Amino acid sequence: MISETLIKGQLLIAEPSIIGDLSFNRSVILLADHDKDGSVGFIINKPLKYTINDLIPDIDSRLKIYNGGPVEQDNLYFIHNVPNLIPNSIEISNGIYWGGDFESTKELINSGKINKNNIRFFLGYTGWSESQLESEMNANSWIITSNNYKNKIIGKSSTHFWKEQIMELGGDYLIWSNAPENPYLN
Repeated sequence: MISETLIKGQLLIAEPSIIGDLSFNRSVILLADHDKDGSVGFIINKPLKYTINDLIPDIDSRLKIYNGGPVEQDNLYFIHNVPNLIPNSIEISNGIYWGGDFESTKELINSGKINKNNIRFFLGYTGWSESQLESEMNANSWIITSNNYKNKIIGKSSTHFWKEQIMELGGDYLIWSNAPENPYLN
């Protein structure tokens, strides 16, 4: 369902017209925070070639790392759906939480108590200053939808997630679902 109001926990789907932008072309972003001062989100459908073990060798796991966005790409962020296990988490919405105690998180991953359906790691995030996201909305850069997956989105989203979302929108968007990423190569 397309929405007109920005609320944290929603999904921002890149309009098909965003071409040539490596970060945002065919992106789906989970809006993690939104208020009068600005917005923060994480691109949830762009895995990188790294695993958590590549970046943090004392974590014995092959959990993928995702490109969260172009801001602070030298910092690691995570979202999860197990606030009862990870202290100091901040609720985004729908049972999705941001951050928390990293030492506890490492122990939980190493002991197998949380897995790819519970947690997702990102290098960087997507950020907008005051009114910037609203301006991009007015320029038709993003489609706002509800997160119907709730906290299951952590295990659901994949590289094909943008296409799936565009197909769900239907109508005029259907033609874009099978278009090449760069239409000039068609």
